[in-house]
Amino acid sequence: MDLVIRNASLPDGRRGIDIGVLDGRIAAVEPALSAQGIREIDAGGDLVTPPFVDAHFHMDSTLSYGLPRVNESGTLLEGIALWGELKPQLEQEALLERALHYCDWAVARGLLAIRTHVDICDDRLLAVEALLEVKRTVAPYLDLQLVAFPQDGLLRSPGAFDKLKRAIAMGVDVVGGIPHFERTMAQGAESVRLLCEFAADKGLRVDMHCDETDDPLSRHIETLAYETWRLGLQGRVAGSHLTSMHSMDNYYVSKLLPLMKESGVAAIANPLINITLQGRHDTYPKRRGMTRVPELLAAGIDVAFGHDCVMDPWYGLGSGDMLEVAHMGLHVAQMTGQEAMRQCFLAVTETPARILGLEDYGIAPGCNADFVLLDARDPVEAIRLRAARRAVVRRGAVVAEAPRAAARLNLPGRPGAVDFRIER
Repeated sequence: MDLVIRNASLPDGRRGIDIGVLDGRIAAVEPALSAQGIREIDAGGDLVTPPFVDAHFHMDSTLSYGLPRVNESGTLLEGIALWGELKPQLEQEALLERALHYCDWAVARGLLAIRTHVDICDDRLLAVEALLEVKRTVAPYLDLQLVAFPQDGLLRSPGAFDKLKRAIAMGVDVVGGIPHFERTMAQGAESVRLLCEFAADKGLRVDMHCDETDDPLSRHIETLAYETWRLGLQGRVAGSHLTSMHSMDNYYVSKLLPLMKESGVAAIANPLINITLQGRHDTYPKRRGMTRVPELLAAGIDVAFGHDCVMDPWYGLGSGDMLEVAHMGLHVAQMTGQEAMRQCFLAVTETPARILGLEDYGIAPGCNADFVLLDARDPVEAIRLRAARRAVVRRGAVVAEAPRAAARLNLPGRPGAVDFRIER
């Protein structure tokens, strides 16, 4: 074997498992593997998981915090205004460098697949060209999926549909949209129809910013689900954000969830950003803003979590850590039951991998040898600790390593170190 991981725990609860890697793929997953490895790593009972996957991100704006100025209010509207100011000043080389820098962070965090929306409402399509170059550069170590995103509105922004079609022809992977940003509800619904028909004709996936508002009457997810069903796009469509669902009445939601399930539309919540930007017009009680994650899951709908933003006009924090995203999602959705916490871990690993259509993903013979060794025993502990990535493996090669998290102590009569873990 090229690599053997000894004595690992797996997310499904199996313990004492060895993982053998040969020619970039997992060749064996079993206890006490007899084969030897050119390199061997003792997991020591720690968790080995498939890599983290970010189902919703904006790499064209990442790490641009403070350009052209800081978002003083921290609001969505000021962020949109800032991005409008920054777009004409964007330079391809600077955008490329920021995106590659973020990809370095991602790999160090064990985040090896990202779906990123790229703004196409720019005649130059500068960001599209830059991120296509990033995609080619990082392909050996990170799967980057690009969404053609008409950020200023498909119908609201002149020529946006033609620019979206140009972006797809250049090699962008997924059709995006933002129906709630159109001038009217009718135009929003029309944009959904046009985009879904285009995606169906081209055989593409769809991922729309949908109902990212506190308005309970913003119901474009209903149209997206219907068009998905009408056009036979089941399993290829995701609605991102869906924050209006947080404010909808329960009767309407009771009709909406079965429609989403029947159409096979997935939901992507963005806990860090939804909880930050929504409910800004409320005094008290103040709405949480994130969509109805437990109810969606109970209805059998795939739900993934995305990071959305890292140090950009909308959000001045973040570091590419999907465990931080899961940690926030767990708290905001009040998913503190044992199974619910494990679902939050799945929302940053297996579920987004399925939504993105990643092939040969997982910890099983025949899968790509892509996985992360965490400084934790199980998924719940990994979320609690935002566990250090002891090793990140891509196609059988260790591409990032970090030490276990521990602190030295100098206290009378107490141990000399603490690692924040409880043995069970």
